[in-house]
Amino acid sequence: MIRLHSYWRSTAAYRVRIALNLKNLDYELMPVHLVRDGGEQHKPAFRGLNPQGRVPLLEHDGTRISQSLAIVEYLDEVFKEPPLLPDDAHGRARVRSLAQLVACDIHPLNNLSVLAYLKGEFGADKDQVGEWYGHWIEQGFTALEQRLNSEDAGGEFCHGARPGIADLCLVPQVYNARRFNIDIGSYHRILEIDSACMALPAFQRAAPERQPDAE
Repeated sequence: MIRLHSYWRSTAAYRVRIALNLKNLDYELMPVHLVRDGGEQHKPAFRGLNPQGRVPLLEHDGTRISQSLAIVEYLDEVFKEPPLLPDDAHGRARVRSLAQLVACDIHPLNNLSVLAYLKGEFGADKDQVGEWYGHWIEQGFTALEQRLNSEDAGGEFCHGARPGIADLCLVPQVYNARRFNIDIGSYHRILEIDSACMALPAFQRAAPERQPDAE
């Protein structure tokens, strides 16, 4: 049995849901509401599972794994097909680099806890939070777009003809940009990849609005 502790709007959990779907794995979704009653992730019951108090958290074969990219690579090692990383070392490094550009440099600056801190500790209003969000999207997507165009690996996805780890990081970030009304119309390659991914059932089923805890 695979259990995934998730929140419907969690960007990191969204990545893992895509990976599980691409691997055609059955799993039990364990919703963790990140906002209600101060956030269920802070309650002792969940902290007992993950001391960091964050989703996603994967339970499988008697072990617990946190951090979305660690979870995705674990799934790729344990469940071999279809692979989410290229066969060659150069390709794997490129894909990991693209994925980390999104997961390590864009997303952490725009996640729920950071935005809440900006509002609560610094009194940022909605427009200021939106400006903050847009700045980091623009900076990250500009670099990513340039890399995707200059390092073209062929195919309709980030690297070749099948979706992988870079794609499952990119799609949730595009979703978030749209959610915050960020103009991303100039990032043509990013939008092409997002469209190719969202044509696949694995990505469609992972979408936030399709989750049982969606509000």
